[in-house]
Amino acid sequence: MKFVDEAEIIVEAGKGGNGCLSFHREKYIDRGGPDGGNGGDGGSIMLIADSNLNTLVDFRFQPRYRAQAGESGRKGNCTGASGKDLLVRVPVGTSVIEADTQELLGDLVEPGQQLLVAQGGRHGLGNAVFKSSVNRSPRKITPGKPGEIRRLQLQLKVVADVGLLGLPNAGKSSLITAVSSARPKIADYPFTTLVPNLGVVRVGEESSFVMADIPGLIEGASEGAGLGIRFLKHLARTRILLHLVDVAPLDQSDPVEDIRVIMNELEEFSPVLADRERWLVLNKIDLMPAEEHAGFEKHVRESLGWSAPIFMISAVQREGTRALCEAVMNSLTNQRRLMQEDETAREEETRKQQQMEFEMRQSITRARALWRERHNKTGEDDDDFDVEVEYVND
Repeated sequence: MKFVDEAEIIVEAGKGGNGCLSFHREKYIDRGGPDGGNGGDGGSIMLIADSNLNTLVDFRFQPRYRAQAGESGRKGNCTGASGKDLLVRVPVGTSVIEADTQELLGDLVEPGQQLLVAQGGRHGLGNAVFKSSVNRSPRKITPGKPGEIRRLQLQLKVVADVGLLGLPNAGKSSLITAVSSARPKIADYPFTTLVPNLGVVRVGEESSFVMADIPGLIEGASEGAGLGIRFLKHLARTRILLHLVDVAPLDQSDPVEDIRVIMNELEEFSPVLADRERWLVLNKIDLMPAEEHAGFEKHVRESLGWSAPIFMISAVQREGTRALCEAVMNSLTNQRRLMQEDETAREEETRKQQQMEFEMRQSITRARALWRERHNKTGEDDDDFDVEVEYVND
């Protein structure tokens, strides 16, 4: 199945049913009173998170959703039937954004979680409602109200505890293969990984976390180069970022400068994301003499002024991976405990998530504008931006 993580849909809630204009007519009753019933409410549209879905591809082929309209009232004070609500299933991890205002309507991050996205129209009133002591035969009714119509942007962000990031061929896929049952494609050319991959890392019988491997980043990723702008957002829900670095790159580049490239791209894309807990993982140490390991780590710390943890591993040889996973598990356990016990921490995390969503939408909007400028496109051609994959910066 094709992985699609963005889609735009139009939702149209049902119209409320009209009120009925009617008077009671029966043999031997020459002046029956008003008996026009009210209409039914229009159906609403709700999104529900479904753990069995993992892509938004279906919304590319079915972009419009309409809920059932309410029936009109009938004589005999009969109220019209309300329209059925429409329940639309989306993958867990979907963010819902109002396309016209760029307002975040909600995040569906738990299976079964629901979000009302279009309210059905209210029913109209029949003439029986308007009967009074001074107006015994009202001829007034009200029509049903139209349902809400909204254009929504759906953005799927994988739900993971740990996110892997780094330049192409840094060894992200090798690491997730070494520590989990995930089996992403591994090869010695850039952009081997084209879609996010998830793996469950089990540290003990009741201790595990989810790791996400996203395609490699290149310089200019925050402006749309490579696959970066499409997949940086998948790191938004992670608690820890593991920044993988190739200690012996084939192009003979300086690993410290490679680290700075990724740091700059994160900062440009979202300062809040860049401020998230991030550890350096120096990979492929099997290609470096053992006596040079300590000196290289010291060089990295001093060059970057790095105070966060640094781990030296060989994903292929599975050297150092166990210690890394245990450290990650301990940190995640402490973070989860803090979120459960400290309300202030939960409120601060919610604020950061909202700020991060805003920064990401701003970055994507900026990337779209740059893409249109480079390709001489208009705003009507933005669908091409969503499906195009640029492997190099123009």
